[in-house]
Amino acid sequence: MKTRAIIMAGGEGARLSALTAKRTKPAVPFAGKYRIIDFALSNCVNSNIFDVMVLAQYRPQSLIEHIGSGGPWDLARDFTGGVRILTPYKARSDADWFMGTADAVQQNFTFIKQGSPDLILILSGDHIYTMDYDPMITFHMDQQADLTMAVVRVPLAEASRFGVVSVDKKYRVKSFVEKPKDPPSDLINMGVYLFNRELLDRVLWEDHQRKESSHDFGKDILPQLVREKARIIAFPYTGYWMDVGTIQSYWQAHMDMLSPNPPLKLYDRRWIIHTRTEERPPVRFPDNACVYASMLSDGCYIQDNARVESSVLSPGVIVRPGAVVRESILMTDCIVESGAVVERAILDKRVHVEKNARVGGGVGVPDIRLAVVGKNSVVPAGMVIEPDAAVGTDVAASDYPGPLVKAGETIETKRQPYEI
Repeated sequence: MKTRAIIMAGGEGARLSALTAKRTKPAVPFAGKYRIIDFALSNCVNSNIFDVMVLAQYRPQSLIEHIGSGGPWDLARDFTGGVRILTPYKARSDADWFMGTADAVQQNFTFIKQGSPDLILILSGDHIYTMDYDPMITFHMDQQADLTMAVVRVPLAEASRFGVVSVDKKYRVKSFVEKPKDPPSDLINMGVYLFNRELLDRVLWEDHQRKESSHDFGKDILPQLVREKARIIAFPYTGYWMDVGTIQSYWQAHMDMLSPNPPLKLYDRRWIIHTRTEERPPVRFPDNACVYASMLSDGCYIQDNARVESSVLSPGVIVRPGAVVRESILMTDCIVESGAVVERAILDKRVHVEKNARVGGGVGVPDIRLAVVGKNSVVPAGMVIEPDAAVGTDVAASDYPGPLVKAGETIETKRQPYEI
């Protein structure tokens, strides 16, 4: 059976605040050296699926540059398989910006069905997990399913954020409800779908013709197939899975990586997460610096008497003498100057925290509130950015109205932003 994977990577990701101001959600950096989409791409190639299409839309430049010809994932293939990135295009009729996840697949189905794949594996490009899709494909065939969807159990209190699935004893799907206020089950949809090509072709076209539809898999396609009593089988997944669609879940996924027994095995050589990286010198820190329970990428420089605790640092981060970084995520080439304190914060690429500034806070407090600073921004000397405050992209010292950014406030640049 020939399987083609489709990775949905067009999301705006507005709930990730400044992190998605200049990039699509799947292109957001993760765990120092990766991008979020690396997990879906690596899951495919580790599952021996080398025919992958990526559907992009919102600010795809970083994603396109990162994936390139697919070399890091062994997807640079000219004739059979490989990776192709598809973006919206304007045609004479019936083609425009994607209106939903199902519409994105429908608009590209002429390309998707080329070569007549038997099975279409649809994946979300913004989830953190390691999954072998081969057992799911075997399960699908053994069950003679029309559609197999991966499901995972979450705390019942969190289930309302997802599509909730009810199944019988043989894991046949009996009902599906998208983001219910009172979830009937703790079994939720992972956004991993394995369709027979003919079925997917039919249901997408029928949905395309429904003017009242939002053209979304969770809101429209799955409920319709349940009503039709299609043979939908739930494939239970028991590993680590995190939808990093919010600042809180994005931060929590990083903290999970720093636990004594991390639930996601980034260091398992049997399941490598592939990515595109640049050459950087080794990590360097002197004997009087303190680095505790953290992940540091190549090129990081932790200087005299600096402290880095329970944090994730991307390549090229510099922490100057006496500065403190705790329970935070610092992306590529951030600089934290002497005397500055960064706690429970997320700093995007090239953020410069000047001397004696403070970003975030609340370490040890159960109520987790995060500060966020966007790409290329400056936090001026002595400035205080409170927890739950945000600084946009390209913000300069002159953009701040005073020495304090209060919780709930967002500072944006008054200048024309530039793209890098």
